[in-house]
Amino acid sequence: MNWAERHPMAMIAVGVAGISVSAILVRYSQAPSVVTAAWRLLWTVGLMSPVMLGKRKEREELGRLTPGDVVMCGISGIFLALHFTFWFESLAMTSVASSTAIVCTEVIWVALGYAVFMKGRMTGREGLCILVTVGGSILIALGDYSKGGNHMAGDILALCAAIFTAVYTLIGRRARERMSTGVYTYIVYLFCAGALCAAAWAGQVPLTGWGASALVVGLLLSIFSTLLGHSIFSWCLRYLSPAFVSASKLCEPVGAAVLAFFLFGEMPGPLQVAGGIITVGGVLLYSREELRR
Repeated sequence: MNWAERHPMAMIAVGVAGISVSAILVRYSQAPSVVTAAWRLLWTVGLMSPVMLGKRKEREELGRLTPGDVVMCGISGIFLALHFTFWFESLAMTSVASSTAIVCTEVIWVALGYAVFMKGRMTGREGLCILVTVGGSILIALGDYSKGGNHMAGDILALCAAIFTAVYTLIGRRARERMSTGVYTYIVYLFCAGALCAAAWAGQVPLTGWGASALVVGLLLSIFSTLLGHSIFSWCLRYLSPAFVSASKLCEPVGAAVLAFFLFGEMPGPLQVAGGIITVGGVLLYSREELRR
């Protein structure tokens, strides 16, 4: 057992640091959401390919994949592509604080999915925590609704993104029982990149012609948010519960909101602040209940 396997919580900390800059980086891209997401995954696949195809162990594991494994990774990759597209579009329509807080309700949808589809347990206290979190999200939406414009639509997109990434997390929990992190994430990212490119093609949105920002932002997102973020969270699913892995991402909205205030001058309103605190608090309480149980 290596150091990382003995200290999965340290790896969780690295993953949190990696995803905390996601929302900020996305704001600097001048390209449509699907293009930014596509470049993020294309860069990721390009960076991973020399490692995955250059090592005998990884090549042999790739060759041993069953059709069922590939299908499972493919479905996971499609939901991850939906998550990226909806969340990036949300960040273009509402504040960083609102979008990231709502996206972090992923843990609630993971908990519900785990209980319904994977025969997991849920106590009454955990159910109450879910209701508290939903109430906080409603407060955020009400605060954004009062601002007019597309803020409310952005909140809805963020909620959809949270549900999509919850499905991705649950599938990863099952798939990681039979695959290494590298092979699982590589196949998932291949399908995710393919789905995003197909979506751009179907929407007649070119991947090029948007300036250097799309390429640079995509590369930075690939390194910090995907390889040092999502990949590490996928690795942690082998050692920690899916709900806890999702809950660990709750440091993201706080850091993202602070950065957005200094970089973009975004000041959350009273309802947004209250809703954000209640939402994050509800998820933290849920995580505490799960760990206690």
